Amino acid sequence: MSLTVPAPTTAAPEWSRWTTPFAFFTGKGGVGKTTIAASSAIALADRGGRVLIVSTDPASNLGDVFGLEVGSDPLPVPLVERLEVMDIDPEAAALAFRERVVGPYRGVLPATSIAAMEEQLAGACTVEIAAFDQFTALLADPDIRRRYDHVVFDTAPTGHTLRLLSLPAAWSGYIEKSPQGASCLGPLAGLEAQQSRYQAALDALADPSLTTVALVSRPEASALAEAARAGAELAGIGIDNQRLLLNGVLLDDPAGDATAIAIQARQQEAWADRPAALTELAVAEVPLVPSTLTGVEALRALVSPQELVNVTDPDEDAPALHVTDSLRALVDDVEAGGHGVFMTMGKGGVGKTTVASAVAVALADRGHRVILSTTDPAAHVARAVGEVPDGLELQRIDPVAETARYSAEVMDAAGELDEDGRALLEEDLRSPCTEEIAVFRAFARTMAQAEDAFVVLDTAPTGHTLLLLDASSAYHQQLASTGGEVADEVRALLPRLRDPEQVRIAVVTLPESTPILEASRLSDDLIRAGITPYGWIVNSSLAATGTQHPLLEDRARQEARQISEVAAAAQRLYISSWRAQAPEGAERLRELVA
Repeated sequence: MSLTVPAPTTAAPEWSRWTTPFAFFTGKGGVGKTTIAASSAIALADRGGRVLIVSTDPASNLGDVFGLEVGSDPLPVPLVERLEVMDIDPEAAALAFRERVVGPYRGVLPATSIAAMEEQLAGACTVEIAAFDQFTALLADPDIRRRYDHVVFDTAPTGHTLRLLSLPAAWSGYIEKSPQGASCLGPLAGLEAQQSRYQAALDALADPSLTTVALVSRPEASALAEAARAGAELAGIGIDNQRLLLNGVLLDDPAGDATAIAIQARQQEAWADRPAALTELAVAEVPLVPSTLTGVEALRALVSPQELVNVTDPDEDAPALHVTDSLRALVDDVEAGGHGVFMTMGKGGVGKTTVASAVAVALADRGHRVILSTTDPAAHVARAVGEVPDGLELQRIDPVAETARYSAEVMDAAGELDEDGRALLEEDLRSPCTEEIAVFRAFARTMAQAEDAFVVLDTAPTGHTLLLLDASSAYHQQLASTGGEVADEVRALLPRLRDPEQVRIAVVTLPESTPILEASRLSDDLIRAGITPYGWIVNSSLAATGTQHPLLEDRARQEARQISEVAAAAQRLYISSWRAQAPEGAERLRELVA
C-alpha cells in the first residue's frame, strides 16, 4: 500500500476499468462495495459500454446511492447514458418461483396436494433459491449478453455471496442425487428444468475471460481477513480471476493531526500484517474521500479524482456534537436489568461484534455470568475478545454442527424405518433448508440461557438476522398449527423477543448516510414485528475525536449532522468514538467503556 498522493490524472483509475462482461464486487459488509460498484458501472457506461448494475443483496442500497426507486426490472439511470440498474427482489422472485413450480399442477392434483406443495415452498430457503434463479438467468441468458456489454453485480455480504455463488454446483449435485424429490423445494421439476442453466452459470463464473471478482476491503485487519477467506472459498469453486480493491485509504498528508496520523498508522499496520493469500492478488487503492458518496455526480467524481473536491462543499452550519452517552452508560443501563438478552443488530461492517464484545467483557468484569454468542456465519467474537476474562463464556451457533445435531435428532425420532424410508429421510435432511431450521433452534436455545445470566448476541448482518427472526414466527406457527411438538425454549422465544424487560436490542450504525438509512429500515421492521429497539449506537465517530485534519474535519461535520438526525429519532443514543488502536482484545474493549 503506497499511502502516497497520486498525480492528478484525467483517466479513470485502474480499479474502475473492467474488460470482462461480468464483474462481481464482494467483501465484508460496510467496506464500500455498493459505492465502488456503482462508480465502476458509471465509468464503464461513460466509456461507451451498455451496462447493467444489479444487486443480489437482500438489503440492497443501490437505490440509496443513485437516489432512485430501484425495482426488479432494469431502470435507466438519469444523467448516465447506457446505464441501467435493478435489484433482485427476493420476495417477488420467490412468488414467481413458487407459481412456476406449482402452476402446472393446478387443476391436475387435488387441492390438498397443491396446498402441501405451497407450504413446502413457503420458507426462507425458497426465497434464497428463487433469488439465485434470477441471478443465474443474468449469467446464462444469451439475450443479456446481447443487450449489455457489462453486467456489474453489487453482491451481498461475503457469507451470503459465497453461498449464492456455490449454489450452481451444490444444486446441480443435489438434483442428480435426489430423484424422488425434496420436501423443502416441492417438485424437483422446478429445478430439473434449470439444471443446464445452472451449469452454464457456473461455467461463466469460472471463466476468467467472462468474469472478474473484486474482493473489496478496507485497510483493516478484520476486513482483510474476510477478503482472504472469501478469495480462498471462491477459488475453491473454480473462481480464480480475482483482484483486491482497498477502499478508504487515507492518501492525504496527515499534517500533524493526531487522528490522521493514527488512521494512517493503523492502515499501514493492517496492510503489513495482511493474510498471505492476498499477496498474490493485483491490488488497487481507492482513496478516502471527504463525503458520503451518493448521487451520480459524486459517484462519477470518485473515478475522476481531480473533480472530487467539488462534489460537496463543507457544511459550515453542521451542529456541534456533544457526546453525553458513551458505551459505559450503555453497560450501566443493561446491567440494571440484572439478567437478560442484549443483542446488537445492523448493517454488516458497522461494528456489531466490537460493541457486543465490549458490553460482554464489561458485564463479566462487574462480576456477572455472561454468555457471548453469535449467529453470524463469519463469527468474529473470539478474535474480538482474545483472552477470555473470568465470568465470560464464548459460544457460537455453528450451522454445520447444528445441522448435524438436528439431523441426528430427526433420524432418532423416526424410529424403525425400512431401507427405502431411511434413504428418503436422509435425502430430505441433506437439503439446504435443514440448516435454516437447525440454526433457528440453536438461536432459541441460546436465548433461553438468559433466565439467570446475561446473554449477549452478536447477530449476523441485517438481511440474515431478519430472516432468522421471521423464521421464529413462521416455525412457531407451523408447529402449533400442525400439532407438532414445540420445545419450551421455542415456545418462549417470541414473547421474550417482544418483552423489553428481557431483551434489549441495540441498532448499531456508523455516522454515514447509507448505514443510517439501513439502520432506520431495520428499526422500522423490528417495530412492525412488535419488537421495540432499546436504543441506537453510533460507532466509530470521527466527530467525537476533535480532529482538525481538513479531509477528516469535513467528514466530521457531516457526521455531526447525521448523528443529530439519529438523536431526534432514537429512544436512546450512545456514541463510541473512533479509536487510534483497533478495538481487539479484552483490554482494548475495556477502553471503549472506560
